[in-house]
Formats: sequence, structure tokens, C-alpha cells
Amino acid sequence: MRALAQRRPGLAAARFVNVVVGAGLFTSAFVWPHAAAQCTNTWVVGVLCSTFAIVAMAVPWVHHLNTLLAIWLFVSTWALPAPDVHTVWTNLPAAIAMFVASLVPWDPRVTDREERGAGSRIASGGRSAGARGNRG
Repeated sequence: MRALAQRRPGLAAARFVNVVVGAGLFTSAFVWPHAAAQCTNTWVVGVLCSTFAIVAMAVPWVHHLNTLLAIWLFVSTWALPAPDVHTVWTNLPAAIAMFVASLVPWDPRVTDREERGAGSRIASGGRSAGARGNRG
């Protein structure tokens, strides 16, 4: 994973942001009073956010799970009871930061389709399907 992060510093920074946001959410769930549902939601989202961010460094599509998680956190902040304004003012910016960081692609110059194509070329000996047939 370290080599991957070195090749794609933007990826590593975006995933690191989500690791930190997840740790912050987890911590905040226990720092001030939350309603039971909001407390559980906050720490679970925090753990999942950090986990997805770490896994996304090795598995490209996993960053999309943090996108969905950010949407859930944003909606649940309003939908679940929050007796303390700190819950709202922690979860909303966290949801926005998670959402933005989760949308950072692997590499701005490489689309997911190209990334998958590179993997299949490696598996086929480094040649694309068209190059194998042109051995003249």
C-alpha cells in the first residue's frame, strides 16, 4: 500500500482526510452527550469511514462507499434526534469533508476504466488485446 500511496499522493491525502474524519467522529461520539441513536450512528460511521478510507488505498472502488456514508451522515444528522448542538455542528462538516474527500479519484489523469484496463494488461503480459494479434 505504501508504494501505491507514493505513486498517487492525491489519493493518499484524500484517504488520510477520511481516516482523520472517521477518528474524529468516533471520538466525538463519547466526548459530549448524544441521543442513543445519534451516538451509535456517529461512532459506527466514524469506524466505517476510517476503515473504508484505508481499504480504498488498495481497492479502487471502495472510496465510493465513503461517498454513500457521507450522504447517510448528512441525512441522519437531521433525521435522528440530537439533544446537543455539538452533534449537529460536528457531523455536518464531517459529512461534507467525507463527501468531498471520497470523490477524489485515483489519479485525475486516469479514469477508473483506464485503471481497470491497466490491470488486465498486466495480467496478459503487458500487451493489450489488439497488440497480441499484430505480431507480424
